[in-house]
Amino acid sequence: MSEGPTYGFDTLQIHAGARPDPATGARQTPIYQTTAYVFRDAEHAAALFNLQEVGYIYSRLTNPTVAVLQERIATLEGGAGAVCCSSGHAAQIMALFPLMGPGTNVVASTRLYGGTITQFSQTIKRFGWSAKFVDFDDEAAVAEAIDENTRAVFCESIANPGGYITDIPAIAAISDKAGIPLIVDNTSATPYLCNPIALGATLVVHSTTKYLTGNGTVTGGCVVDSGKFDWTANDKFPSLSQPEPAYHGLTFAETFGPLAFTFHGIAIGLRDLGMTMNPQAAHYTLMGIETLSLRMERHVQNAETISAWLEGHDNVDYVTYAGLDSSPYKSRVATVCPKGAGGLFTVALKGGYDACVKFVDSLEIFSHVANLGDTRSLVIHSASTTHRQLSPEQQEAAGAGPNVVRISIGTENAEDLIADLDQALKAAHS
Repeated sequence: MSEGPTYGFDTLQIHAGARPDPATGARQTPIYQTTAYVFRDAEHAAALFNLQEVGYIYSRLTNPTVAVLQERIATLEGGAGAVCCSSGHAAQIMALFPLMGPGTNVVASTRLYGGTITQFSQTIKRFGWSAKFVDFDDEAAVAEAIDENTRAVFCESIANPGGYITDIPAIAAISDKAGIPLIVDNTSATPYLCNPIALGATLVVHSTTKYLTGNGTVTGGCVVDSGKFDWTANDKFPSLSQPEPAYHGLTFAETFGPLAFTFHGIAIGLRDLGMTMNPQAAHYTLMGIETLSLRMERHVQNAETISAWLEGHDNVDYVTYAGLDSSPYKSRVATVCPKGAGGLFTVALKGGYDACVKFVDSLEIFSHVANLGDTRSLVIHSASTTHRQLSPEQQEAAGAGPNVVRISIGTENAEDLIADLDQALKAAHS
């Protein structure tokens, strides 16, 4: 879209980054299913490889369909730029890669998706990195955990699985004081419900697989750069502030300014890690984003109705939805997620583990899958699946104890979902 008026979210989710195809006039963004791109001449090729000119070289690095998606997500998040990749897990590594080095650490919330906890506590050790897990409701503990080797702080805006809301402004203030970036996973909230950059985040990551696509068809990830962090303020981030040997001494921060992190993600991250998003996946996600605000409104509306009903059910111990008056996180909704607390929460069942298993097996409309953010309502018993690799203590800290079921509320009729939940709860206790 051209520079000029400030457009609303509903307009941007349809138009940002997209223009009619110059070759055919096609209005929908085409799927550019190609590996490589023809250079105008040898000089043009050299300029692209030297990062002296922006363009397309090879689809591991850049692709026109993916480029539209990157611009759209960056626009919706209020960022300077974005890099899309193959999955949400890939996005997390892509976000950390320019920041970390052997012997460095990331301070991470205990309330994270189980796969993220495993990635941070186990896999990143192979790079020589480490993670310190802290309860982010304890701000003093977060500040204390940051040391001279800390290179990032990481949390989720709406935590998976419990739907807990992080006090992003407070955590951002701690990160700023320490001179390190705050990375916020905004998957569960989406930019429609939460804008972490406006609240002080440096980087935002997404599993675009979830709400952004919204139809359970493709996997993908994205890293959005606020463009506001000064990578040259200290010597902690040499990948961005020091000369890069692979590009004849080019310094990303000096050459690209607010887009330093984004260009590094493409020119180094995608070049060497190769965690590329394919153009067909980008196409499906672009189509999904066109209805993001409409879907999120229904997700929130349904979640508010259903969580309140569940809270009053005889077979339910408690519900963690932040939109409920009983939630300790209700006060953060207006500040962090002013349009609603999302569509994700957990339900603790009376009867413990066995009741949870019977409940999941008895549902009919709800799909038992390892996913969230679909238009379809989804359910999973986290302790035996997504958080299975964690210790009992880690499961409890993450809000995924053995008596807990994660529910991702879809966009179906709320009364139908309530009826399904009711019969399953009765079956679980029969």
